Amino acid sequence: MPIGDFSIPGWRPAGQSAGMTTFRELAVDQPARLLFGLAPKPLTTRLGLTLGGGCVYPEINFTLPPMPVEAATFPEVRAQYRQIIRGVLQRAVELEAPGLVVEFETLPPMTEHPAWAIELTRMLLDAMAEAHAKHGLKTVLRITPNDTREMERPPRMRSGPLYEAMLETFEGCAAAGAELLSLESVGGKEVHDDALVMADLGGVLFGLCVLGVRDMRFLWTQLDQIARRHGVHCAGDTACGFANTAMVLAEQKMIPRVFAAVVRAVSAVRTLVCYECGAVGPGKDCGYENPILKAITGFPMAMEGKTAACAHLSPLGNIAAATCDTWSNESVQNLKLLGGMAPTCCVEQLIYDCRLMNAALADGPDAARLYRKWMVASDAPRDPQAFVLAPDSAVRIAQAIVAAPDPYHAGQAAASTALQLLRDAQRDGALRLPPREIGWLDRLQKTLDALPSSEPEFISHMMGQVDRGKFVPGDYGLE
Repeated sequence: MPIGDFSIPGWRPAGQSAGMTTFRELAVDQPARLLFGLAPKPLTTRLGLTLGGGCVYPEINFTLPPMPVEAATFPEVRAQYRQIIRGVLQRAVELEAPGLVVEFETLPPMTEHPAWAIELTRMLLDAMAEAHAKHGLKTVLRITPNDTREMERPPRMRSGPLYEAMLETFEGCAAAGAELLSLESVGGKEVHDDALVMADLGGVLFGLCVLGVRDMRFLWTQLDQIARRHGVHCAGDTACGFANTAMVLAEQKMIPRVFAAVVRAVSAVRTLVCYECGAVGPGKDCGYENPILKAITGFPMAMEGKTAACAHLSPLGNIAAATCDTWSNESVQNLKLLGGMAPTCCVEQLIYDCRLMNAALADGPDAARLYRKWMVASDAPRDPQAFVLAPDSAVRIAQAIVAAPDPYHAGQAAASTALQLLRDAQRDGALRLPPREIGWLDRLQKTLDALPSSEPEFISHMMGQVDRGKFVPGDYGLE
């Protein structure tokens, strides 16, 4: 299916000289072109998987059952991962999957002891290479070490043994052959958590668009250098610890859903930084802000939704697939179910989901857009967090972000645009909001309107408001 000319101003292919890329125009400026399986700048892997090139691929993620991870138990850890990958690959071959993305999210002890993560990476890659040699199954491995920096209080973001071990894990896993490097980074979370529970939009902007942006620039510059040294790709980050935390709190009725929806829009400003530093996708699956980022960058994006219920509940089960390029289960423990081991069952579900999306793509643009319409319509009217991820909304928010002069104003613009979208949708009957939520639209807009006009003024104001004992200002360039 032809996708036309999707040139991206300022885009730098992986492997060229490092430097910040600024996105000032949208790669996808029409909602009709923001579609699953198609990205303006697809990524082709070593074995020939073209992510975003007209096919949606399953992306399986898995973890251990409840058990300690330490030197004494590491033989059992190896056995668990060996069982998982063999079962997953066998089922992918049996169901004739066109390809498979495997994500290995390390557990904290594995990042603290990089040799463990590297050994498991090699074991997974060996099994994947065997499946390719025997059955022709094309696979690629995404490695996602933990951001263990938050295990120290206050976190040291730019130095110390936790930071150094995390980079060593990336370096060793990339050298072993992991082709996609991802992270759920946590810079700014020290103050963002408090802002969430207080429904403090100013604190959210400070955590995401000041602290988060600064940490992302520092960290992803390092990861870009690692990727280029080993001929692999920085894939992408996620605001999971920020916007997904908001989503969970909203599900528990601890904060307003409209507030969580605005946090989601603002989170795209922070996650965009990894692409400015050289990441080329697919964006990390738990980054539900990825439709906005796909519109801005044109890079392929992973998404998760209904098939990630094994990991967490959400109001975004179908709409999340509307713009995905890989479709993930988020994570699942290696437990025995009636149908088999849980990761094997999950990969079957993902493969069938992708079959349906790919059948729609094969029927042509009209069929694919009709299927996308159904996925959007099934979720968007029911929850503001879903509504802001509809293609029309994602493009509107993306346009507001790229038109802003800096991340602070981009965060304001994303929040204001999201609020306007929700207000208009509620007025027109396109979105159902309970009365207790409607009042928050004006309340949040008033907060935005009262914010300082410049970033330096905003930083000065917030530094007088936040608990400085929870973070190290110097690690964010704020003395």
